[in-house]
Amino acid sequence: MAQNKNALIRYKTIDKCLQNKYRTWTLDDLIEACSNALYEFEGKENAVSKRTIQLDIQMMRSEKLGYNAPIEVYDKKYYRYAEEDFSITDIPLTETDINVLTETVSMLKQFKDFSLFSDVSDILQRLEDKIYAEKSNTRPIIHLDKNDNLKGLHFLDVLYQAIVKKVVLKLEYKSFKALETSSFYFHPFVLKEFNNRWFLIGRRKASQPIVNLALDRIVSVDFEFGMDYLEENFDAEYYFRDVVGVTVNHGLKARKIEIKIDAANAPYVLTKPLHRSQRLIETYPDGSVLLHLFLIINYELERLLLGFGSSLEVIKPDGFRKRMHEIIQKALAKYEDN
Repeated sequence: MAQNKNALIRYKTIDKCLQNKYRTWTLDDLIEACSNALYEFEGKENAVSKRTIQLDIQMMRSEKLGYNAPIEVYDKKYYRYAEEDFSITDIPLTETDINVLTETVSMLKQFKDFSLFSDVSDILQRLEDKIYAEKSNTRPIIHLDKNDNLKGLHFLDVLYQAIVKKVVLKLEYKSFKALETSSFYFHPFVLKEFNNRWFLIGRRKASQPIVNLALDRIVSVDFEFGMDYLEENFDAEYYFRDVVGVTVNHGLKARKIEIKIDAANAPYVLTKPLHRSQRLIETYPDGSVLLHLFLIINYELERLLLGFGSSLEVIKPDGFRKRMHEIIQKALAKYEDN
């Protein structure tokens, strides 16, 4: 591996460490983190000296790479970013970066009609638009729905690498229902995005069910090299085929759900199906439609259907219809005059 690539790995590792505000970072801590990162990428021990990390910090602080990282030392021992939300990944692209990206996109577009690239054509279009906006100093033509305040996205790369390398994770995690942070080992299988949020899918133990962890609830990530990774031929397409979202209620089976959509919303649902199992059963004289879905009922499905308000009615199954009725009744009670 070229030395400049090693340096880039160290810079990114130091950056991720200093973004983690839940622990303190000494020079020795940064050395260990960089050594582990290089081992992950190269598969062999690669000792990092104290002098190397000190020079890396100086380089990150300087203008040479365009980082100008506000790294400071406090208590004469610990390192941190003086600006809380700083990251070297947020710096503007240089002209050289833009030229390289332009050439790369042009090359990839030559293969856009091949089946291998059929599901990423929209990504190429968005990337090309982003590069154009950067080069021309104009606003992007394609506007994406995003949440700039979403937490946990800085874990994406390290979690991706753990899945690729089949490494067990040691996570610090705090769910919305928990009062305190919990620590546990986790075998990651895939990363999944839903409704502008990211989730890590995997198991804690072989004897425990597959679960999803929201990245915005992860406090810290570490590797556990001393534990054997749980080998599993996990098929995400098959696992999530009968659900909307990421919640798979184990023990429940997919069942036929019958819904009626009014005439005003029918075209939207017909052109953008709620799920791939959606089937049109009947079109009524007034323009409303009857649809069938084949799904495991979960929280995400409830929220999706409730989002249509009075435009949608759950017909069957009876238990699900009753459940939706109860939710709507409780919502209505909040608006009734006391």
